[in-house]
Amino acid sequence: MSPPTNIKNITVKKISAGRRTDFEDALAIEEPLEIRLDFELAGRRARKSISITMRTPGDDFALAAGFLFTEGIVRSHSDIASIQYCKSPDSEEHSPNIVRVELQPGIGFDAVKLQRNFYTTSSCGVCGKASLDAIRQQGCPTLSADGPLLQPALVHGLPDQLRSAQRTFDLTGGLHACGLFTPDGELLSVFEDVGRHNALDKLIGNAILTSADTLASSILVLSGRISFELVQKALMAGIPIIAAVGAPSTLAVELAHEHNLTLLGFVRDERFNIYTAPWRIL
Repeated sequence: MSPPTNIKNITVKKISAGRRTDFEDALAIEEPLEIRLDFELAGRRARKSISITMRTPGDDFALAAGFLFTEGIVRSHSDIASIQYCKSPDSEEHSPNIVRVELQPGIGFDAVKLQRNFYTTSSCGVCGKASLDAIRQQGCPTLSADGPLLQPALVHGLPDQLRSAQRTFDLTGGLHACGLFTPDGELLSVFEDVGRHNALDKLIGNAILTSADTLASSILVLSGRISFELVQKALMAGIPIIAAVGAPSTLAVELAHEHNLTLLGFVRDERFNIYTAPWRIL
């Protein structure tokens, strides 16, 4: 199996037991990705840069598609005509850090509705929003109160399955991860990134681009804490259950409660907390 292309090896000084030695260390690559939108405006094609995010290179098209979906700009794969890398401003080569998404004719784009600062960091995607109200106004759907239903024993095993699939984390120790599981505990997909919101956009975008009809009946497992924005993205995708090894924020719990999403935190050491919608846990 070939090594991942999203890591870089550097030589560092390692201090251990009072000795200093040269050591080859693997780091997760972090680079900016600019997402540009090509859309129809008053009968003509227009282009606009809508986001710059710091991410781990790889699965950039899925990241762009997931971002557009969770922002409410596209509703399905059929809204997207193409996704491609753009040419660099100073050369004829395509830049691996600029992606252009072309929307189908008739698919409009309201730049005012998006209301976001075009720069977000790898540590916190929500800080790029113009305001918290702008997120709520995206119209997160309220989920149906029915299934899937889970046994606690199945929930206990999910973080270990996710951890065993974190290939780049094994080498660097520096990435967040999210995985999509069936109600039977089968791992469908896993994505890693320096930004937890980017990892989730990649996961959702992959499902959108492959037309996978699995999100509404799946479990989302997170390697860290549960932020408001991650709940918002899961709701936009119709994912009914989030399980995480870390804690949720107050706003994450509030949003999950409002929209019938089951939120499980501290899923480790054969225990977990149910914060919202407990009826999905048998």
